[in-house]
Amino acid sequence: MGVVARVSDTSAAPQEDALARLTSIVAEDLQACNREIVARMDSEVALIPRLAAHLVAAGGKRLRPLLTLASARMCGYDAPAEGGRHVALAACVEFIHTATLLHDDVVDESVLRRGLASANAVFGNKASVLVGDFLFARAFQLMVDDGSLSVLAILSRAAATIAEGEVLQLATQNDLSTTEQRYLDVITGKTAALFAAACQVGAVVAGRPEREELALAEYGGNLGIAFQLVDDALDYAADQAVLGKTVGDDFREGKVTLPVLVAYEAGDGTERAFWRRTIEASEQTEADLDEALRLIARSGAIAATLERAGRYADAAKAALAPFPDSALKRCFLDVADFTISRIR
Repeated sequence: MGVVARVSDTSAAPQEDALARLTSIVAEDLQACNREIVARMDSEVALIPRLAAHLVAAGGKRLRPLLTLASARMCGYDAPAEGGRHVALAACVEFIHTATLLHDDVVDESVLRRGLASANAVFGNKASVLVGDFLFARAFQLMVDDGSLSVLAILSRAAATIAEGEVLQLATQNDLSTTEQRYLDVITGKTAALFAAACQVGAVVAGRPEREELALAEYGGNLGIAFQLVDDALDYAADQAVLGKTVGDDFREGKVTLPVLVAYEAGDGTERAFWRRTIEASEQTEADLDEALRLIARSGAIAATLERAGRYADAAKAALAPFPDSALKRCFLDVADFTISRIR
């Protein structure tokens, strides 16, 4: 996804209620999607609905399925009174996302997810991996039920790309020689691919031309990169209650994110030795996170990360140029601003 020049009015205040307004506009569709999710999570194997109930209780913004529902509506999809293709595919997108979260938490040995105990912490690693597999299978059932080869191609490609992104992240872990472009490749795969697919399938179900499909994919992809950049900054700059996971998780896991790369590049010999010991050698003491936070702050790494995120958010907004003005388009534009504002 290429970054274009900044096109937004940076003096405008981010629309902090953007997600709430987007949710309100597609509220009936989202309720139908939630019903579809609950129905498809049912199983005669008791552990599956139990673990699923734990995931539902943890909440979440449902951002990715929201993007599918809103994209379809913005493209003029004439949904039936009950359900519709966009509802089932929004549930499919959420299943792919949730499956990857279950697997990620096992790989990362996470204990918190959205402020609550993670599924692997409650049910164990084996159950989390297997239920993640179940959700992937349900997602592919929904793709097949839709009957569109285009939809199947978009979402199956996204699922494969997510897996590639996660493996690439594993390969770059503890490696401070990782370039910024390599880091962007990781987040494009593990996060942006599903954002892009979630938006693109909305245009597909509405029968819109390829130009609009690709515009929505470009919007979603750039939004996803901006979203992940901010998430990576939040790991070094957020209140734990707001973040919904343990602050400093990325540091403890040796993940090489943009804030670390910027701080490492800006550091002197002593500071670089600190990062090599804590990130590359994984030799950390209890005091090291505070030192990492100090070095991150001193280097301006958070500001640098947000500046890059802002460029991607503006690229997302620029991609919507083919679409006429509407309440939904304005929400999409504001969601891009809101993505950046989460850290302010």
